[in-house]
Amino acid sequence: MNHSPRLLALTLVIALAACKPHGEQTPPTAATPKPASTPATTPMPAATAGLADVGAQPKLRLPTVDGKTFDLAEQRGHWVVVNDWATWCGPCLKEMPELSALAAMREYIKVVGVANDDIEPAKLQEFLQQHPVVYPIVQVDPAAPPGDFSPPPTLPISWLIGPQGKVVKRFMGPVTAKDIEAAIAAAGGPAPN
Repeated sequence: MNHSPRLLALTLVIALAACKPHGEQTPPTAATPKPASTPATTPMPAATAGLADVGAQPKLRLPTVDGKTFDLAEQRGHWVVVNDWATWCGPCLKEMPELSALAAMREYIKVVGVANDDIEPAKLQEFLQQHPVVYPIVQVDPAAPPGDFSPPPTLPISWLIGPQGKVVKRFMGPVTAKDIEAAIAAAGGPAPN
């Protein structure tokens, strides 16, 4: 059977489009492949206006999936990592155990996971039983982010908030404990032991 290159390309485009999260739009032009040295990220809608910029003092107060409330304002005096992620994002899942270990090992660092998922809360709780973390998780509608945060342009994305409540650094793509501790030390916080 002789398949034309055009038919093969169309089949590939349809297959790739089926892998996108609900609500994501296909860009009008083909994306160029990323170099091998670029960390893997999962694209999200392109809106970036309103993302908490360095120096901003964002507000974030939401119910957690375990029925409590996470309030960024109540975390003053700590370094806080606000980590946007989703259950369907491979790089997000890879960084979760390291963020959990960091939150458990460093009393001065707090982490909150912001699940950008439009799944039922019960399904998210089931997912978290399979991928447990020690930090609180809040769930947001990916199309209607909370407060001072816009839809992330990529996942994962993390913000490091300083003890005074201001954004110190934004990490686009996967982040490690070493990255976070280095950013804290560079901003005048404790150096890693």
